[in-house]
Amino acid sequence: MSQYESSVKLIPCPQERVYAKLEDLNNLEMLKGKLPEDKIKDLEYDRDQATIDVPKFGKVTIRIVEREKPKCIKFEGAGSPVPANLWIQIIPDGDNASKMRVVAKVEVNFMLRGMIEKPVKEGLEKMAEILSLIEY
Repeated sequence: MSQYESSVKLIPCPQERVYAKLEDLNNLEMLKGKLPEDKIKDLEYDRDQATIDVPKFGKVTIRIVEREKPKCIKFEGAGSPVPANLWIQIIPDGDNASKMRVVAKVEVNFMLRGMIEKPVKEGLEKMAEILSLIEY
């Protein structure tokens, strides 16, 4: 399994507020209309899972499998062509700020690893950037 990480993003809100917003995927409503439609289409979600249609890749579903209040939300891919896990880590940075990072583990063979590494890293970085811009 290969592990990929986004850069650490600073969020000017306490850890508990960030966690409370991210642990309920119904809060993705605020992202509708802000996502680049050439990269992501048809966002569907409920409290525990989200599905997006990624052009050239197809529908991707992530499902929350574990919540570690207030520091981590763990997801697994469902219906993905390769087994994958993703988690959002949130740590306090003083009383009124947090740091956040998105991490993914993807199970691919050596041949595919080189092909997916750049898109996975770019996707994690974009996800972390979007999550850092949410109003908490």
